[in-house]
Amino acid sequence: MNSPSRPAQPQSLAAARLRKHADFQRAYKAARKRQSTSMSWFLAPQTLSGAGAVLSSAPRVGLTVGKVLGKATQRNRIKRRMREALRRHVALLPQGFDLILHPRQVVLNLEFAQLEAEIVRILHQAGELARTPAPRSPRAHAAAAGGESSSLS
Repeated sequence: MNSPSRPAQPQSLAAARLRKHADFQRAYKAARKRQSTSMSWFLAPQTLSGAGAVLSSAPRVGLTVGKVLGKATQRNRIKRRMREALRRHVALLPQGFDLILHPRQVVLNLEFAQLEAEIVRILHQAGELARTPAPRSPRAHAAAAGGESSSLS
């Protein structure tokens, strides 16, 4: 039962998980790497493969924890803690975007409240980035302004 002060939100990340390797690769290619104190993160708009059209699907989040962060038990502990923090704030994920989080070793020993606060801060930053229009490339800007495009004539 939900309390009246808290809006109803999904209690699972199952529908919001990024799972396919191709989706991770597409997100890495379309996003710029950003840094926080305890992790790196990527935010990429969801697109159809090859078509370039934006999907109107729910936001997705992916976690990658490399072997450099420790043995399987430590990596799994990091993932469980991060999934729980994300589950509590899944409503903050920006619509139409994929978010990938790469934790650092410090996450293993970070207090859960600090980890949760860091993830909430990243989700707010991702939401702000999702609301701002992407900067246009100089070539696209010149073409829109009526300038010449490069051609091989």
